[in-house]
Amino acid sequence: MTTVPTLAEQASPPTAAGIELRAVVKRYGTQTALRGLDLEIRDGEFFCLLGPSGCGKTTTLNLIGGFVGPTEGEIWIQGRRIDTLPPHKRPVNTVFQSYALFPHMNVFENVRFGLKMDRVPRDESAARVREALQLVGLEDFGDRMPSQLSGGQQQRVAVARALVKRPAVLLLDEPLGALDLKLRQRLQIELSQIHRDVGTTFVYVTHDQEEAMSMADRIAVMNDGRLEHLGTPEEVYRRPASRFVADFIGDSNFFDATVTGDVAQLTDGSRVGCAGGRNGPATLMVRPEAITLGAGPTSISGRVLQTSFLGSYLRVAVETSSAEEPVVVALREGSSVPSVGDEVSLSWPAGDGIVLEPPE
Repeated sequence: MTTVPTLAEQASPPTAAGIELRAVVKRYGTQTALRGLDLEIRDGEFFCLLGPSGCGKTTTLNLIGGFVGPTEGEIWIQGRRIDTLPPHKRPVNTVFQSYALFPHMNVFENVRFGLKMDRVPRDESAARVREALQLVGLEDFGDRMPSQLSGGQQQRVAVARALVKRPAVLLLDEPLGALDLKLRQRLQIELSQIHRDVGTTFVYVTHDQEEAMSMADRIAVMNDGRLEHLGTPEEVYRRPASRFVADFIGDSNFFDATVTGDVAQLTDGSRVGCAGGRNGPATLMVRPEAITLGAGPTSISGRVLQTSFLGSYLRVAVETSSAEEPVVVALREGSSVPSVGDEVSLSWPAGDGIVLEPPE
């Protein structure tokens, strides 16, 4: 008797090449959506394409899926060029934000639909559907109609339907965007667990930075059809490659500065520590949680404009002559709480002063 391999056993070997986009350009008439994108996604990783609307992330996903073709360049999956293949011949499946479930079919029939189109034998397809439903925690929901499910359950059915065909790559186009915050956070955990269980390459599109940070092995931050930064969540957050990335990922404070070695001179003449990396005119970026109230080896002074209690931390806005915008400080529980109008000193470790290109 032939044994049907499980989803995990079907996962591509770790030595296989993942997804490669080589000098990919995509134009729609006179508009350029992607500008010579070079990108490599490792086999089996959870990869997020992150950026604002119109940055090119969904276009990139659609190019991998075959919904549009590149104007220039090549796309490869596991060592095979696929940009000339139609969508149904690519080892790819897609989960959309809209779920796209068939309302007249029950859950079991929805998940089995793709296998039926591929003429997979009935017994094998039934076993694979049961496995996929168990994977997403819906093994007891096979007889339900989509209208009898919550939004989160419908999304999990959509994931099961995509995974049951055992694609080498699963594309997810903002799949949690229509859900409320609590449910979205829970499904982020579930999707991460599903990814670990099956080992399939996940390519996930989102504009939500926290969503990308919580799930991705690596993040590609995109802007205006270009790749701004590629790295792990920690790398992207702690060492952003540009002011755009620093501003898009989390809260940031920016100072115009002139840098010499590991010292930055701000516009009011204050001299503060920095991580260095370039000399001359620069933008100095400091995260709110890196700043403490109180004088340090190097510090700046200012006046408290506002304090806001945000549960796990206190947000303090400080007006200074060193920056155009108020400096934001994140104080953790147990810190001394200043009052509006207090004169304070702000300091940070030199290594947390990140030096970036100055604005054009």
